[in-house]
Amino acid sequence: MYKKLAIVISLLFLLASCAALDPIEIREQKYGKSIPVISESFASKELRVGDTWKVYLNASDPDGDMRYIVAIIEQPGKEAYPPSYTRIKEENQKSFSGYVYLNTIGVEGFDYGIITLHIQIQDKAGHLSKPVSFPLTFTQRAKQEEPPQGIFKDTALGPIMIKLKPPYYDTDKGVSWH
Repeated sequence: MYKKLAIVISLLFLLASCAALDPIEIREQKYGKSIPVISESFASKELRVGDTWKVYLNASDPDGDMRYIVAIIEQPGKEAYPPSYTRIKEENQKSFSGYVYLNTIGVEGFDYGIITLHIQIQDKAGHLSKPVSFPLTFTQRAKQEEPPQGIFKDTALGPIMIKLKPPYYDTDKGVSWH
């Protein structure tokens, strides 16, 4: 009887100690405590509607467990877009240099004004890097700037999966107004 009681008490104590661990602590035990860092970033400040916007990043994580490039777009007159998660390939999880891209093809004819893109790197433990932000103005005559030479690789890391909508777009009716 006492033996069974001791086993039950031991199991309850073990369960209670496991429950006390925060999920991030459990992930940190497996993946590490280092936070990803975006060391360099660049994006053109102007773009023509219909062009593909390239956003260049250099990032690293000493634990080698970077998982996603997380992108959020803010646009005046719009509710927040859902975040985009671009998976980081296994060979790039310790460090990478390249660009993510936002496709604006198929949205010609609308005036988007200024949008702001915020990017962070998330690792497998759930840590997020400090964000980097990029304002973008759409103009008719814009030419996308090239990144500074010798800092970034010209390697596509993946798309930003957000479809831009006009600033005043009624999702129920599929119409816009200004």
